[in-house]
Amino acid sequence: MIDDLLTMTNVFAIALKQKQYKTYILSDETANSTLEVVPERGGIATSWLVEGKEMFYLDAERFANPDRTVRGGIPILFPICGNLPDDTYTHKGVERQLKQHGFARDLPWTATEQFTEGCAALTLVLKSSEKTQTVYPFDFQLAFTYQIKGNSLEIVQEYTNLGDEPMPFASGLHPYFLAPNKTNLRFEIPGMQYRDHHTHKKGYFTGVFDPTLDEIDVSFDELTGLAATVTDEARGLRLTVSYNSSYGKLVFWTLKGKDFYCLEPWTAPRNALNTGEHLIYLQPGATCEMLVRMTATFF
Repeated sequence: MIDDLLTMTNVFAIALKQKQYKTYILSDETANSTLEVVPERGGIATSWLVEGKEMFYLDAERFANPDRTVRGGIPILFPICGNLPDDTYTHKGVERQLKQHGFARDLPWTATEQFTEGCAALTLVLKSSEKTQTVYPFDFQLAFTYQIKGNSLEIVQEYTNLGDEPMPFASGLHPYFLAPNKTNLRFEIPGMQYRDHHTHKKGYFTGVFDPTLDEIDVSFDELTGLAATVTDEARGLRLTVSYNSSYGKLVFWTLKGKDFYCLEPWTAPRNALNTGEHLIYLQPGATCEMLVRMTATFF
C-alpha cells in the first residue's frame, strides 16, 4: 500500500539527458506528457507530448546546426518581434542592428531552478552581456519558467530592467504546431480582421486559411479576447493558446509543403522599436510578468 501511495503522488519528474545539447525532460507520468527544453539553444522547448502524441513540429536538420535559427518548438522573441527595416533601429540618435525576432532565441540560457511538486517546472534565465549590449544597450534579465501538468503547458515569463533608464522592448513566442494535414484545420481567433504582411492588405477572417497558398503570414492586430483555439479534425485534436493582456497581437504563419503552422502571441508589431507602437517601456528596477498557456485536448 505504501508503495502504491508513493507511485500515485510521484507523477512529476525532471531528467537531464545529454543529446547533441543538454536537454531537460519534464514529465507528468500520469498524463503520459513530456516537455523537452534545451537551454543552450535559445532556451527553446523542442518537443511536447500529450498522451504520448507530439504537439510540435521540429526541423531536426536546422536544429542540429548551431549556425542556423531553429524552425520548430517554441523560439523566444526578444527584444523585438518580426523584423526591422534593414534590420536597423535608432536609439538616442545612434543606429543599431538587430536581426529578425531579436537575439534571445540564438543565445544560451541557464537553467536555475526546477521543482516537481504539483507540476513539473523548469526555470531558465538569460542576462544581458557585452554581446547583447552592442545591439541592444540595456541591462536586463529574462526568467522563463516552463510548467507542464496534465494536458497543459504554461510559460511564465519575467522581464526585469537592471539598468537605470526605461527599457523599451517587445516580446513574443513563436510556437510551431505539428499539422500533417492542414486542410482539416479550423480556427477560432478573437479577431475578425487581419493584415497580410506581404501585401499590407486587410482581410476578414472566416475561420479557415487556404493551405494551397505558398505562404500565409498575417497578423491579427485588434484582438477581442485572450485565447485562440485550433481544431485539427485529422488528428482529433483541439489546441488552445491563451495569454495575458500584454499580448495584443496574434500572428499566423505557415508554408506550403511543411507540416506546421505557427500561432504566435506578440506584444507589439514589427518595427515597434522604431515606431513605438505598443512598445513596452519597463522602468529601472521593475519586473513585468507575462503568461502563455497551451492546452491540448483529443476528441
